[in-house]
Amino acid sequence: MTGRRDDVVVSPEANLPYSIFSSRHKAFIITVVSVAATFSGTSSNIYHPAIPSIAADLSTTPEMINLTVTAYLLFQGLSPSIWGALADVHGRRSVYIGTFLVLFAACIGLAETRSFAQLLVLRCLQSTGSASTIAIGSGVIGDITRREERGGYMGIYQSGLLTPVAVGPILGGIFSQTLGWRAIFWFLAIYSGVFLVILIIVLPETLRSLVGNGSIPTKGFLSTSVVSYIQRYRQKRRDVENSESIDISRQQIEKKKPVNFLGSFQILIGLEVTYVIIFAAIYYTVWQIVITVMSTLFKKTYHLSDLSIGLTFLGNGGGSIIGTLVAGKVLDYDYAKVKNSYTGAIEDFPLERARLRTVWFYSGLQCASVLVFGWTLHYKIHISVPIICTFIMGWTATSIISIISTLVVDIFPRDAASATAAINLLRCLMAAGSIAAALPVVNAIGSGWTFTILTAWLVASLGLIFLQLRHGRRKRLIREQRERDSAER
Repeated sequence: MTGRRDDVVVSPEANLPYSIFSSRHKAFIITVVSVAATFSGTSSNIYHPAIPSIAADLSTTPEMINLTVTAYLLFQGLSPSIWGALADVHGRRSVYIGTFLVLFAACIGLAETRSFAQLLVLRCLQSTGSASTIAIGSGVIGDITRREERGGYMGIYQSGLLTPVAVGPILGGIFSQTLGWRAIFWFLAIYSGVFLVILIIVLPETLRSLVGNGSIPTKGFLSTSVVSYIQRYRQKRRDVENSESIDISRQQIEKKKPVNFLGSFQILIGLEVTYVIIFAAIYYTVWQIVITVMSTLFKKTYHLSDLSIGLTFLGNGGGSIIGTLVAGKVLDYDYAKVKNSYTGAIEDFPLERARLRTVWFYSGLQCASVLVFGWTLHYKIHISVPIICTFIMGWTATSIISIISTLVVDIFPRDAASATAAINLLRCLMAAGSIAAALPVVNAIGSGWTFTILTAWLVASLGLIFLQLRHGRRKRLIREQRERDSAER
């Protein structure tokens, strides 16, 4: 795989803006892709409070229903590697449309499911349709933003896609307790169908290998939107040399590359970002273990209703939203601070140090919250304490994911969707295996010792950050130098 510095002008004489989209239009585009990304979290989190009810209705056990969570995560990890590869070559819009059609069909099927086997298969299909919206959205942000502003935009994007972490469980609890758990999937079918129509109308194509900085017209229903037409019309009125600019922009576009379905795997094993991806996957896994077993443990320990269980997820959701908003601003601040104090060659800029400055702080807080969560459940301490712990976990886990996602897009801006899919691949596969074993382990040794073991895993994984700062940076610099040498020949 190859990366490219997105903040370096390819041709000085062209003097083209990196993106023709104004700050207002960038905010609008990021809002649209943030809403699109909510479908991954909504489809997952709206389901958790209804697990006991679904198990009873389908005459099975919560442990068996948790297998559908595992299956969902497996496909959530695998499917973006396919959709992301297509989005990096054939465009963001067309792939978005395809994923939402799959999601819409799966949600209708889930609403009519009558057996555990149907539920399992259709949850896999639902995950295939919804999960890739995150990777594609990250690709859009990589298309239209520079490094200096990307942290803030990624924070806004992450907070948008994580809103379902707060709202989803509440809706799931309400639907499950009032209309029945099938209403969850009818809601998702209507939500996805309406948004698909909106997306087709308003979202412009942003893939730089197709539209350059946004000034090159696209053709066809799948690639053209009302917004892109309006943007090009205004650009023509504002720039009398627009025709020449478009010609130059066309010249800068690289030859269309083939679809590389192994792109995510190559990034994952290429050692430039491998260490931080494993680190993020471990912290995400522990967080998801907590979220998945919460409904069962809270019902067993505190005897809560489905609606009350849904409300307990507010702490985690609120922490998630706040964490990503703050993390985005901190990322921009840290980048600017390191850049302003750096006096060396631009090729040797310590990007990893600029992005990973605060990861130690978030890691320490997450370790503490996981440990306290486990032992408060063990000793049946007041429910407010584990809920506060989930708030801290949501804040720290999503902050860490935001940091790592921004760094990976920085390093692979041209292949941003595939790079984000690489993060998604490992964290979901790791979480899937761990979640399947979580509840049986808790039942065997208790929540206190289970989460103590998980805390030790989190602490040990901090060594991966040291490896990234040393070896990951060295691999990145070698590749970038090789690319500069190739460009000069």
